[in-house]
Amino acid sequence: MNNTQTHLRIGYVWTICLVAACGGLLFGYDWVVIGGAKPFYEAYFSITDPAQSGWAMSSALVGCIFGALMSGWCADKFGRKMPLILAAILFSASSWGTAVASNFDMFVIYRIVGGVGIGLASALSPLYIAEVSPAEKRGRFVAVNQLTIVIGVLAAQLINLMIAEPVATDATRQAIVESWNGQMGWRWMFGAELVPALAFLILMFFVPESPRWLVKAGKPERARAMLQRIGSAEYAGQTLREIEHTLLKDNHKVAWSTLLQPQIKTDCHHRHGAGRLPAMVRDQCDLQLCAGDLRFRRV
Repeated sequence: MNNTQTHLRIGYVWTICLVAACGGLLFGYDWVVIGGAKPFYEAYFSITDPAQSGWAMSSALVGCIFGALMSGWCADKFGRKMPLILAAILFSASSWGTAVASNFDMFVIYRIVGGVGIGLASALSPLYIAEVSPAEKRGRFVAVNQLTIVIGVLAAQLINLMIAEPVATDATRQAIVESWNGQMGWRWMFGAELVPALAFLILMFFVPESPRWLVKAGKPERARAMLQRIGSAEYAGQTLREIEHTLLKDNHKVAWSTLLQPQIKTDCHHRHGAGRLPAMVRDQCDLQLCAGDLRFRRV
């Protein structure tokens, strides 16, 4: 496809990929913002039980599980665009709900709602980006989603720093409750996410559907029209043929018993092991980010 590269509208591809990557930005922000707000909402809700404190921090994971489990089905059934719009709605609802929560149960419910958004966005943002990007440049476009996650993490830390007022090291729980941080500060930390969440929601209505899903759904002409926004008619035709060829291979069904064959079983174990190791390391980093305030407090 090198002969078609000069006709690619890379600026347009960057635009739609950056919009989709907002899901990664919100993932990073939503995941980490709770660390800076923790001392203040715990004082406000009178949380003293370690189990309750842990539940507040980890409740979003419950939503993540459901979001991740439903992401594949939603993507196949409704396309890539609509589930990402749903994720934006969930992020918006979670931001608003946690910011105005009047009791601990309401706070946890909206954290779970945000977790569902994280589960959807973490799976579908990179999937969408991969499917709309030209094959030769796909790696750099998909990497943008990882970059926006880190930007979201950094933004959460900076916004927490800007919002929180200084707290005396010997401040009592009652003093924290009565302070601006205890009454309003932590609410603004969560509520600040509403701005990028609403921007993500609005912008997603202006991006096209994935051409791969359109072909799979029996809408090749819509896929061709979308691809022609990226490149020439030649590029659209060639990419469309490649998608159709790939889908034909994907439709080749194999019995589940094939996975139990010795060679296949060994290969799967090796590949799963290689994939699990970096995932475990990444999850440890996520936990460190969420509990960052505890570490900095002891420095």
